[in-house]
Amino acid sequence: MNKIRIKLRAYDHMLLDKSTVKIVKKAKDTGALVLGPIPLPNKKSIYTVNKSVFVDKKSREQFQITIHRRIIELLNSTSKTVDGLMKLDMPAGVDVEIKTMEN
Repeated sequence: MNKIRIKLRAYDHMLLDKSTVKIVKKAKDTGALVLGPIPLPNKKSIYTVNKSVFVDKKSREQFQITIHRRIIELLNSTSKTVDGLMKLDMPAGVDVEIKTMEN
């Protein structure tokens, strides 16, 4: 029994959700058992920048970047499942990491 764990990361949650739907649909078509998508906690990075270089030290702006993450696990996967996942065309803003585990 092969187990595949897919980790997805993106700045845009709607793009991430569309990608997870694509992966789940392709995995179900090849006969794998799908666990997920499991949403993980978001990572937020806040940056503070001075508005002016020399004057008004107290005048600042804050910017925030949020990284959304999901995990999908596939059980009973075959080589057909792996080939189908590799042929998927993913959007440019989504980072996909695939790990295979032998049981």
